[in-house]
Amino acid sequence: MRTFLSILVVLTFAIKLPAADTNAPTLSKTNTSALLKIGTGEADKHYDQEMIVTGKVAQVTIRPTVTFLNLDKPFPNSPFTVVIIHGHSSFFGDANALKGKTIEIRGKSQRPPAKPEA
Repeated sequence: MRTFLSILVVLTFAIKLPAADTNAPTLSKTNTSALLKIGTGEADKHYDQEMIVTGKVAQVTIRPTVTFLNLDKPFPNSPFTVVIIHGHSSFFGDANALKGKTIEIRGKSQRPPAKPEA
Protein backbone atom coordinates (compact mmCIF):
# COMPACT_ATOMS: atom_id res chain seq x y z
CA MET A 1 0.00 0.00 0.00
CA ARG A 2 1.38 3.40 -0.95
CA THR A 3 1.52 6.16 1.63
CA PHE A 4 0.67 9.69 0.54
CA LEU A 5 1.92 12.84 2.20
CA SER A 6 -0.44 15.58 3.24
CA ILE A 7 0.65 18.63 5.12
CA LEU A 8 -1.83 20.65 7.09
CA VAL A 9 -1.68 24.40 7.44
CA VAL A 10 -4.15 25.26 10.16
CA LEU A 11 -5.57 28.59 11.27
CA THR A 12 -2.73 30.96 10.34
CA PHE A 13 -2.53 31.50 6.60
CA ALA A 14 -2.91 34.04 3.85
CA ILE A 15 -3.94 33.50 0.26
CA LYS A 16 -2.38 35.77 -2.33
CA LEU A 17 -4.07 36.13 -5.72
CA PRO A 18 -3.61 38.64 -8.54
CA ALA A 19 -5.89 41.65 -8.13
CA ALA A 20 -7.92 40.60 -11.16
CA ASP A 21 -8.88 37.35 -9.43
CA THR A 22 -10.27 38.76 -6.21
CA ASN A 23 -11.88 41.83 -4.70
CA ALA A 24 -10.77 40.83 -1.21
CA PRO A 25 -8.15 42.94 0.56
CA THR A 26 -4.69 41.52 1.24
CA LEU A 27 -5.07 39.12 4.14
CA SER A 28 -1.53 39.26 5.52
CA LYS A 29 -0.47 42.38 7.39
CA THR A 30 3.02 41.13 8.30
CA ASN A 31 6.24 41.37 6.30
CA THR A 32 6.51 38.15 4.31
CA SER A 33 9.75 38.99 2.49
CA ALA A 34 11.85 37.27 5.18
CA LEU A 35 9.87 34.01 5.00
CA LEU A 36 11.01 30.95 3.08
CA LYS A 37 9.00 30.58 -0.15
CA ILE A 38 8.76 27.02 -1.48
CA GLY A 39 6.68 24.72 -3.68
CA THR A 40 4.46 21.96 -2.33
CA GLY A 41 7.07 19.25 -2.94
CA GLU A 42 9.51 20.87 -0.51
CA ALA A 43 7.11 21.53 2.37
CA ASP A 44 7.71 18.18 4.10
CA LYS A 45 11.30 19.29 4.78
CA HIS A 46 10.16 22.32 6.77
CA TYR A 47 7.68 21.16 9.42
CA ASP A 48 6.97 23.61 12.26
CA GLN A 49 8.48 26.55 10.35
CA GLU A 50 6.65 29.69 9.27
CA MET A 51 6.84 29.81 5.46
CA ILE A 52 5.03 30.53 2.21
CA VAL A 53 3.98 27.53 0.09
CA THR A 54 3.01 28.03 -3.54
CA GLY A 55 0.82 25.61 -5.48
CA LYS A 56 -2.10 25.25 -7.86
CA VAL A 57 -5.48 24.38 -6.31
CA ALA A 58 -6.36 20.99 -7.80
CA GLN A 59 -9.35 20.19 -5.59
CA VAL A 60 -11.66 22.04 -3.20
CA THR A 61 -13.70 20.09 -0.63
CA ILE A 62 -16.12 22.03 1.56
CA ARG A 63 -17.63 20.48 4.68
CA PRO A 64 -19.86 22.17 7.31
CA THR A 65 -16.94 23.10 9.60
CA VAL A 66 -13.84 22.81 7.42
CA THR A 67 -12.62 23.40 3.87
CA PHE A 68 -9.76 21.45 2.27
CA LEU A 69 -7.67 22.77 -0.61
CA ASN A 70 -5.54 20.05 -2.22
CA LEU A 71 -2.66 21.62 -4.10
CA ASP A 72 -1.07 20.37 -7.34
CA LYS A 73 -2.97 17.02 -7.35
CA PRO A 74 -6.37 15.87 -6.04
CA PHE A 75 -6.72 13.72 -2.92
CA PRO A 76 -5.19 11.21 -2.16
CA ASN A 77 -2.16 12.16 -4.28
CA SER A 78 -1.89 15.80 -3.19
CA PRO A 79 1.53 16.69 -1.78
CA PHE A 80 0.05 19.54 0.26
CA THR A 81 -3.39 20.06 1.80
CA VAL A 82 -4.57 23.38 3.20
CA VAL A 83 -7.11 23.10 6.01
CA ILE A 84 -9.38 26.09 6.58
CA ILE A 85 -11.32 25.74 9.82
CA HIS A 86 -14.51 27.78 9.52
CA GLY A 87 -14.83 30.54 12.06
CA HIS A 88 -11.09 30.50 12.82
CA SER A 89 -9.70 31.89 9.59
CA SER A 90 -9.30 35.22 7.89
CA PHE A 91 -10.53 33.79 4.57
CA PHE A 92 -13.97 35.08 3.62
CA GLY A 93 -14.12 34.31 -0.09
CA ASP A 94 -15.63 31.53 -2.19
CA ALA A 95 -13.10 28.68 -1.95
CA ASN A 96 -14.49 27.09 -5.14
CA ALA A 97 -13.30 30.16 -7.06
CA LEU A 98 -9.72 29.14 -6.21
CA LYS A 99 -9.84 25.88 -8.20
CA GLY A 100 -7.22 25.96 -10.96
CA LYS A 101 -5.54 29.08 -9.55
CA THR A 102 -2.00 29.27 -8.23
CA ILE A 103 -2.05 30.47 -4.63
CA GLU A 104 0.41 31.24 -1.86
CA ILE A 105 -0.28 29.99 1.65
CA ARG A 106 1.50 31.59 4.58
CA GLY A 107 1.71 29.75 7.86
CA LYS A 108 3.32 26.96 9.83
CA SER A 109 3.12 23.49 8.31
CA GLN A 110 2.34 20.54 10.50
CA ARG A 111 3.18 16.89 10.11
CA PRO A 112 0.07 14.90 9.17
CA PRO A 113 -1.41 12.74 11.92
CA ALA A 114 -0.08 9.20 12.13
CA LYS A 115 -2.28 6.60 10.52
CA PRO A 116 -3.59 3.95 12.91
CA GLU A 117 -2.05 0.53 12.49
CA ALA A 118 -4.38 -2.13 11.14
